Amino acid sequence: MLTTLSIRDVVLIEALDLDFGAGLGVLTGETGAGKSILLDALGLALGARGESGLVRQGAGQAVVSASFDTPHAEGPLASLLAQNGLDVEPGEPLIIRRIVKSDGGSRAFVNDQPASAGLLRELAGYLVEIHGQHDDRGLLNPRGHRALLDTFGRIDAGTAARAHRAWRDAEDALAVARAELDTAARDRDWLEHAAAELAAFGPEPGEEEELATRRAGMQRGEKIAGDLQAIAELLDGSEGGLARLRQAARVLERVAEDHAALAESLAAIDRAIIEGTIAQERVDEAAEALAFDPAQLEADETRLFELRALARKHRVQPDDLAALAAELAGKLERIESGGAGIALLERRVADSARAYEAAADALTAARTEAAARLDAAVKGELAPLKLDAARFRTVVAPLARDQWSPSGKDRVEFEISTNPGAPFAPLTKIASGGELSRFILALKVALAEQGGAATMIFDEIDRGVGGAVASAIGERLARLAASTQLLVVTHSPQVAARGAHHLLIAKSHDGFVTRTGVTLLDEPARREEIARMLSGATITDEARAQAERLLEAA
Repeated sequence: MLTTLSIRDVVLIEALDLDFGAGLGVLTGETGAGKSILLDALGLALGARGESGLVRQGAGQAVVSASFDTPHAEGPLASLLAQNGLDVEPGEPLIIRRIVKSDGGSRAFVNDQPASAGLLRELAGYLVEIHGQHDDRGLLNPRGHRALLDTFGRIDAGTAARAHRAWRDAEDALAVARAELDTAARDRDWLEHAAAELAAFGPEPGEEEELATRRAGMQRGEKIAGDLQAIAELLDGSEGGLARLRQAARVLERVAEDHAALAESLAAIDRAIIEGTIAQERVDEAAEALAFDPAQLEADETRLFELRALARKHRVQPDDLAALAAELAGKLERIESGGAGIALLERRVADSARAYEAAADALTAARTEAAARLDAAVKGELAPLKLDAARFRTVVAPLARDQWSPSGKDRVEFEISTNPGAPFAPLTKIASGGELSRFILALKVALAEQGGAATMIFDEIDRGVGGAVASAIGERLARLAASTQLLVVTHSPQVAARGAHHLLIAKSHDGFVTRTGVTLLDEPARREEIARMLSGATITDEARAQAERLLEAA
């Protein structure tokens, strides 16, 4: 649900902070007061095109922030946020902010994290629905009618989707097998030679690294073998350093008691002997670790060079040679098995196609039944909206085979006939502005249980109607608002009287600057505004009395 809307420097709005509540909120004001600016500002936060013309004259940038209730921990909105790395802490609102600069550049943020305008548009689909007389999305877009019908009928297309995927996978496997068989048959001689060569060589995954590491170790051992031998002789030979230190220690042992310095010298030599012995042991360890067999070194080098040459020949990495050998062996096996494998795949394709058609037929049956219920529900809404002569139907028609999809093999479209005997046609083709608005409302009320966005906005959906029709529209809007937040831009006093919250949009001028402002009306001010809507510029006592009656009736 939309909770707050903050606008800075958008067209005639200098600074505006609005709070919204649940239920039906109405927005009224004289023509030209700036109601469209308010919706344009919200549209900007929801990813609409950011144009420099939206920036108030003299300002460097326009800023709009829209705050929504905390998203549910699970669901498509939470999934979309998670996929884009956007975190919303439990209990924290979802805040969308959009900045448009006077030079046309724009930036967007979701909870202070940078986001694209495209992502804002995706989020908007779960947050807000905007309906108006010229709305070319939502209920008026035939591409969404099938999903709306499925949701209304609680129809699960998952079985058909899985069957369609299995069918397409089987067709892909058959196409690959046929292509491989054709190619393999042409290249059979080469395949046999390459497979035999790889089988004889027997490459193993990770072999290159193992050979290279072992070879490098033996090469290092070969390089420093002489140095290690020389060090060992200097340390431990008959004339080596350790032997001479031990001789010196034996002499010092005889005279160490004659002077303190001699005792200290003996202790130092003893320590040197200990450290020298450790050094000798470490040299011996290194020599043993780096010991190499010249024959093994030569064998490893030969194997490594042949492995790399074979990889270059087949244009793969050395570690992929084993997989390539298995692949080539498989191709040869498929050539040998030939038609038997193709026939098996063809049967799999036929079986999966039948399974998909059965699932799709079940979808068609469920949609046909749901369409009848939806038609009846919409029909019940038309008469109170003074569309008695109109007829509504949900068309469930078959698609061409090449258009079958995971959603089934049906085309779904809402159609109307506005006059007796007139043919059915898409809503946008034959309905006038007022009729179209009422059809949208009738459809939305009929589809109310399908969920949709948490906030719906109707922009002058009551234009061109009045009296009993406007009252019926107001009653249905109030009914719809019982299950979702609903904002209505209206010129109808009958609709305005139904609102739980009433915002007045007005334009002011101080002699230099024109500004648009919005005021939340209390009960007396609300009664006065509805009286103005009834009587025009001059508010009469009769208009005030009628406004009182409308409010009491609501």
